[in-house]
Amino acid sequence: MQGKVMSEHSASHDVGVGIDVCKEWLDIHILPAGAVLRFSNTKKGRKQLLCALKPLGVRIVVVEATGKYHRGVHRFLHDARLSIAVVNPLRARLFAESLGALAKTDSVDARMLAAFDLMAQLAATPPLPETIENLCEIVRNREAAKAAAGALEALGVQTIEADPGLARRFAILISIPGVGAVTACGPIANMPELGSLNAKQAGLLAGLAPLACDSGQRNGPRRIRGGRQAVRTGVYMAALSAVRFNPHLKRFYERLLAAGKAKKLALTAVMRKPIVLANDLIEEDRLWSPQTPAAKPLHA
Repeated sequence: MQGKVMSEHSASHDVGVGIDVCKEWLDIHILPAGAVLRFSNTKKGRKQLLCALKPLGVRIVVVEATGKYHRGVHRFLHDARLSIAVVNPLRARLFAESLGALAKTDSVDARMLAAFDLMAQLAATPPLPETIENLCEIVRNREAAKAAAGALEALGVQTIEADPGLARRFAILISIPGVGAVTACGPIANMPELGSLNAKQAGLLAGLAPLACDSGQRNGPRRIRGGRQAVRTGVYMAALSAVRFNPHLKRFYERLLAAGKAKKLALTAVMRKPIVLANDLIEEDRLWSPQTPAAKPLHA
């Protein structure tokens, strides 16, 4: 514990307590006495904090929402029958700046939180059930991962467009209906052989060609094996979209189902189509067109 020590005679319901929470520490400021305390953000530190606050007759304790770091002290003090107000960090910062406190340190933030309560008479924020808190963290992490993925996808496209050869491949791939920028990046990175293969080789390299499993009189079911999983993963979502929105591939898929093919096998065939098509288009160095190009004349 650091700084001034409060006495029991200073107990008052007009006491403001602000706690700046980080991973390691709890920085506390108590007004109007101006007491400054610091405890570790651990079970032991929270017990020491409770011992310091109990004699003061505190109406409410104010903390900022800091992801998961404030949850332990929030729940601990709530269980000890102290009221806790959890405030949005932006709201607390705007309040501090309105008072001319432009500097931002742990001690300044704690003092501003204490002053915020004395002026605003904040309401208590009961902690959420732990299951909901955990779910919130999972959802926030997912959103952060999506944002990071978006940034990486943009960087991938920039890298491709900086190389004329790759940029041409990219333009060819995204000309295929149902193939977007994200899907196109996968084959460019994971299957650079496109354009130099025949249809069977392209399907095998992607791991999308059904392989025989026969022995003697037994004709086993054909299954895909081997190949490059990264390529298959990339075209899987595109295939799911294609069987709904691409008229040609939708008819192809429905025709396979009508012929008795299992949905998984039919979808695999749909996944193979754009890989084989991309290989042909890159070999011919042309964009996709709904019209089949005229055959090149043979020269004598």
